[in-house]
Amino acid sequence: MALRITLKPKERMIIGGAVITNGDSRSQFTVENRVPVLREPDIMSEEKADSPAKLIYFVIQLMYIDSEHQSVYYDSYWRVAQELVKAAPSTVAFIDPISEYILSDRYYLALKMAKKLMAYEEEALNRV
Repeated sequence: MALRITLKPKERMIIGGAVITNGDSRSQFTVENRVPVLREPDIMSEEKADSPAKLIYFVIQLMYIDSEHQSVYYDSYWRVAQELVKAAPSTVAFIDPISEYILSDRYYLALKMAKKLMAYEEEALNRV
Protein backbone atom coordinates (compact mmCIF):
# COMPACT_ATOMS: atom_id res chain seq x y z
CA MET A 1 0.00 0.00 0.00
CA ALA A 2 1.38 3.42 -0.95
CA LEU A 3 1.98 6.15 1.62
CA ARG A 4 0.87 9.65 0.65
CA ILE A 5 2.85 12.43 2.31
CA THR A 6 2.28 16.17 2.31
CA LEU A 7 5.19 18.30 3.46
CA LYS A 8 4.90 21.85 4.70
CA PRO A 9 7.35 24.45 3.37
CA LYS A 10 10.87 23.76 4.74
CA GLU A 11 9.65 20.63 6.57
CA ARG A 12 12.21 17.86 6.96
CA MET A 13 11.78 14.11 6.98
CA ILE A 14 13.81 10.94 6.80
CA ILE A 15 13.06 8.35 4.14
CA GLY A 16 15.13 5.19 4.23
CA GLY A 17 17.99 6.94 6.01
CA ALA A 18 18.06 9.96 3.68
CA VAL A 19 17.25 13.36 5.19
CA ILE A 20 14.95 15.31 2.88
CA THR A 21 14.10 19.00 3.25
CA ASN A 22 11.12 20.44 1.41
CA GLY A 23 11.44 23.65 -0.60
CA ASP A 24 9.54 26.89 -0.16
CA SER A 25 6.09 25.54 -1.00
CA ARG A 26 3.86 22.72 0.17
CA SER A 27 4.44 19.48 -1.71
CA GLN A 28 2.86 16.06 -1.97
CA PHE A 29 4.36 12.77 -2.99
CA THR A 30 3.79 9.05 -2.64
CA VAL A 31 6.16 6.44 -1.27
CA GLU A 32 5.31 3.28 -3.19
CA ASN A 33 7.46 0.72 -1.44
CA ARG A 34 8.06 -0.26 2.17
CA VAL A 35 10.78 1.95 3.61
CA PRO A 36 11.33 3.68 6.97
CA VAL A 37 9.72 7.14 6.99
CA LEU A 38 9.91 9.70 9.80
CA ARG A 39 8.43 13.17 9.58
CA GLU A 40 10.08 16.11 11.30
CA PRO A 41 7.86 16.05 14.41
CA ASP A 42 8.91 12.43 15.00
CA ILE A 43 12.66 12.99 14.55
CA MET A 44 14.74 13.35 17.70
CA SER A 45 18.30 14.65 17.63
CA GLU A 46 20.96 13.11 19.83
CA GLU A 47 21.23 16.38 21.77
CA LYS A 48 17.55 16.19 22.75
CA ALA A 49 17.87 12.60 24.02
CA ASP A 50 18.58 13.90 27.52
CA SER A 51 16.59 11.44 29.63
CA PRO A 52 16.32 7.63 29.74
CA ALA A 53 12.96 7.58 27.91
CA LYS A 54 14.17 10.02 25.26
CA LEU A 55 17.34 7.99 24.82
CA ILE A 56 15.23 4.88 24.28
CA TYR A 57 13.21 6.75 21.63
CA PHE A 58 16.40 7.97 19.95
CA VAL A 59 17.93 4.49 19.84
CA ILE A 60 14.75 2.96 18.40
CA GLN A 61 14.72 5.73 15.79
CA LEU A 62 18.25 4.71 14.80
CA MET A 63 17.20 1.05 14.60
CA TYR A 64 14.36 2.07 12.31
CA ILE A 65 16.34 4.21 9.88
CA ASP A 66 19.81 2.61 9.99
CA SER A 67 19.41 -1.14 9.62
CA GLU A 68 23.13 -1.64 8.88
CA HIS A 69 24.06 -0.90 12.50
CA GLN A 70 21.08 -2.44 14.28
CA SER A 71 23.15 -4.73 16.50
CA VAL A 72 24.88 -1.72 18.07
CA TYR A 73 21.53 -0.04 18.66
CA TYR A 74 20.01 -3.22 20.09
CA ASP A 75 22.79 -3.39 22.67
CA SER A 76 22.21 0.26 23.61
CA TYR A 77 18.46 -0.24 23.85
CA TRP A 78 18.65 -3.29 26.12
CA ARG A 79 21.18 -1.60 28.39
CA VAL A 80 19.13 1.60 28.80
CA ALA A 81 15.84 -0.30 29.09
CA GLN A 82 17.21 -2.53 31.85
CA GLU A 83 18.61 0.45 33.73
CA LEU A 84 15.31 2.32 33.45
CA VAL A 85 13.21 -0.61 34.68
CA LYS A 86 15.63 -1.13 37.56
CA ALA A 87 15.37 2.55 38.56
CA ALA A 88 11.62 2.84 37.89
CA PRO A 89 9.89 -0.56 37.89
CA SER A 90 6.57 0.96 36.78
CA THR A 91 8.10 1.62 33.34
CA VAL A 92 7.97 -2.10 32.58
CA ALA A 93 4.40 -1.48 31.37
CA PHE A 94 5.97 0.48 28.49
CA ILE A 95 9.26 -1.38 28.06
CA ASP A 96 7.63 -4.80 27.58
CA PRO A 97 5.53 -3.78 24.55
CA ILE A 98 8.38 -1.69 23.14
CA SER A 99 10.66 -4.72 23.36
CA GLU A 100 8.05 -6.93 21.70
CA TYR A 101 7.72 -4.47 18.82
CA ILE A 102 11.48 -4.34 18.41
CA LEU A 103 11.80 -8.11 18.42
CA SER A 104 9.14 -8.35 15.71
CA ASP A 105 10.77 -5.59 13.57
CA ARG A 106 7.86 -3.18 14.13
CA TYR A 107 9.97 -0.14 14.89
CA TYR A 108 7.37 2.49 14.09
CA LEU A 109 5.02 0.98 16.68
CA ALA A 110 7.95 0.84 19.12
CA LEU A 111 8.49 4.56 18.52
CA LYS A 112 4.82 5.30 19.20
CA MET A 113 5.01 3.41 22.50
CA ALA A 114 8.29 5.15 23.34
CA LYS A 115 6.46 8.48 22.97
CA LYS A 116 4.02 7.27 25.61
CA LEU A 117 6.98 6.32 27.80
CA MET A 118 8.40 9.83 27.36
CA ALA A 119 5.07 11.35 28.42
CA TYR A 120 4.95 9.04 31.44
CA GLU A 121 8.52 10.01 32.38
CA GLU A 122 7.70 13.72 32.02
CA GLU A 123 4.61 13.35 34.19
CA ALA A 124 6.56 11.45 36.85
CA LEU A 125 9.30 14.09 36.91
CA ASN A 126 6.73 16.88 37.23
CA ARG A 127 5.24 15.19 40.32
CA VAL A 128 8.59 15.14 42.13
